[in-house]
Amino acid sequence: MTGPKIIFFILAASIVVFSLASIFDRRILRAAIYLLFVLVAIAGLFYMMNFQFLAAVQLILYAGGIVVLIIFSILLTSQIDSKLQAPKWSHLLAGSATAIGGIALSLVTFLQFAFIPSNATPLVPDMRVIGLQLLDTGEHGYALPFEVISILLLAALVGTIYIARKSRS
Repeated sequence: MTGPKIIFFILAASIVVFSLASIFDRRILRAAIYLLFVLVAIAGLFYMMNFQFLAAVQLILYAGGIVVLIIFSILLTSQIDSKLQAPKWSHLLAGSATAIGGIALSLVTFLQFAFIPSNATPLVPDMRVIGLQLLDTGEHGYALPFEVISILLLAALVGTIYIARKSRS
């Protein structure tokens, strides 16, 4: 077995283990930290596939931004020692059925797809084009989606703080 395969299996196993730990841990701060480990391992997989830009975006945006926002919200609302309630059996059953349905749909889609090698030349990643698309508001621009997501995250943070403060008084 080669070195890249070993690293891939380590990253894949850590994604599975920390994902399950994030789901089944009843302490909310630990679950957020496990989510951070999952996102860092996904960035490692992106880096292994030579998608350095996606790996950097994964680390900066998700691991560095979203998880920090979640942890900040937990610490701000003083819920650091709280434990989540054990889920009801009906919720576990519904979640398991949804997960099994998603896995089945993914497998059916994956097995029906015909993987044909392409003769097209690969695109050269040009940082200038990527930067212009990130700042553009036109057809292939990403400035508007980033702004909408930031407003949505801000609204979620304010709503979380409001609900936490209201329940304490």
